[in-house]
Amino acid sequence: MRDLALIGGERPAGHPPVAFGKVGVLLVNLGTPDATDYWSMRRYLKEFLSDRRVIETPRAIWWPVLNLIILTTRPGRKGKDYDTIWNRELNEGPLRTITRSQSDKVAAWVAAGGLGDTQRPVVVDWAMRYGNPSMASRLEALQAQGCERILVVPLYPQYAAATTATVADKAFDALKTMRWQPAVRIAPPWHDDAAYIDALASSIRTQLSSLDFEPETIVASFHGIPQRYFDQGDPYYCHCAKTTRLLREALGLNAERLMMTFQSRFGPAKWLEPYTDATMKALAQKGVRRLAVVTPGFAADCLETIEEIGIENRDIFLEHGGERFARIDCLNDSPEGVRVLQAVVARELQGWI
Repeated sequence: MRDLALIGGERPAGHPPVAFGKVGVLLVNLGTPDATDYWSMRRYLKEFLSDRRVIETPRAIWWPVLNLIILTTRPGRKGKDYDTIWNRELNEGPLRTITRSQSDKVAAWVAAGGLGDTQRPVVVDWAMRYGNPSMASRLEALQAQGCERILVVPLYPQYAAATTATVADKAFDALKTMRWQPAVRIAPPWHDDAAYIDALASSIRTQLSSLDFEPETIVASFHGIPQRYFDQGDPYYCHCAKTTRLLREALGLNAERLMMTFQSRFGPAKWLEPYTDATMKALAQKGVRRLAVVTPGFAADCLETIEEIGIENRDIFLEHGGERFARIDCLNDSPEGVRVLQAVVARELQGWI
């Protein structure tokens, strides 16, 4: 371990050793409960739904609803949903499994010289915005290893205040507690990055070729946000629309063959439209019999893709006349997905290494 005091000469007597000189990369995804039981789900949902970026309803209205209604009834229902996708071998949600693997593969790429001849060692780690491992704990771990500069990569290709911005919020909350703060960068979204679009198109082509049917329509389903957030200036809808347009061009499809929808709406307010579940019903009733759904806004498969798309929305489509349905996997820790993360990390570390 090198000692900071040795930069200028001998270390003073009694001076503690200090690690320094490294650059950290922290991949951050949304989060996952620690288990599927009621109390684990309640802790996770309380942290998530207490975030003022996620729920902008005035606290005087939201707190009674959250604590007296939602956190009483929702943990049990969502726990059952998580139980259908749980990684029983590792006893964790798939989002944790995949995010860890993404981090490990980016770290292996760095160790193999993927960033070239760097002047500063680069350490790669991962965290969850909600749940464990927490962002604060991993930022502290990176700093303890000597990372004086840390690149935080929110794993959201499209920017939204409720996702990317809240990762930045949490990072700076952690910095507030540090006597010696590392320099921090927040990676911008990559919704129109050529590496990302190429990876999506390649992954979709490969998975479609493995099906025993040809979809008449492909639906690109993104996580929704309340319409009011967009009206107040959130660029999320525009980022999703650009991703979809570029993906259509890459796949050679028109707007009828590749549609954009929004899923996971919560509460009575209007959210971004068209809604994914309503589109499933409408397409089936219109006579579409073979359908595939892709989820380009998710860097890793999770409850919203595996269960909500692969089970709930599949059932809606089939119950209303559809015959064949396919859920296309996210990029996950596939070679294509890891190459996207490598491209983002390499670009955003420029000037630091």
